[in-house]
Amino acid sequence: MLTTVFRVIIIYVIVLFLYRLMGKRQLGQMQPFELVLTLIIADLATIPMAEISVPVLDGIVPLFTLVIIHFLITVFSKFSTKFSHFISGKPVIVINPNGIDYKALKNLNLSIDDITEAVRGAGYFKLEQVQYAIMETNGKMSVFPKSEYAPVTVGDMKLQVEKSALPINLISEGKILKNNLEVAKVDKNYILELLKKADIKRVKDCLILSVDKGGAVFVQEFDKAYKTFNVEPLGQVQE
Repeated sequence: MLTTVFRVIIIYVIVLFLYRLMGKRQLGQMQPFELVLTLIIADLATIPMAEISVPVLDGIVPLFTLVIIHFLITVFSKFSTKFSHFISGKPVIVINPNGIDYKALKNLNLSIDDITEAVRGAGYFKLEQVQYAIMETNGKMSVFPKSEYAPVTVGDMKLQVEKSALPINLISEGKILKNNLEVAKVDKNYILELLKKADIKRVKDCLILSVDKGGAVFVQEFDKAYKTFNVEPLGQVQE
């Protein structure tokens, strides 16, 4: 029994390590060869877990071999466009200014329902609103709308707005993030003042406290609703 437990732990740690080496893509972002390798790794990992007669090493070697294959394919794909297209395919325009490209649909083995569903998923419910739709190599569809249906941006309206700045977390789960204090160029007294404004007595009672360059504060106490307020701009936050 203990042998099985140890084997499971060993294989789990190794598989976790291998996936870390392969990157952090989600399933919907994987290229075809990555998805195939993922499925094979998952299948191979179960063999030494379930079959005690199979040496652990015999299960580990194939896993590392697959990761090496993944690494080589990734490297070759970077240096050769033809190889990359052969392995992962290439983006295909399925909707153009003339409408749906039926020939492209047939080559991709897609139906009209697939196209309309993907277009709706992008936020457009009429095909005539779409200028171009491109089926990416990972199976996602990118939609470029016609100009009259494109979302209005601040730039389109010619409005003057302040430059966006990322908020800096100063407290996380009751602990002061000292490195972030240096980035924001503030000290502990500054944090205590913010907590006082939020009616939070102790640092350890604070779930999160963040502030951006403009002085916008977001703070939340454990098991309570968050609060927001503005203070003097930091003025020295590194961007």
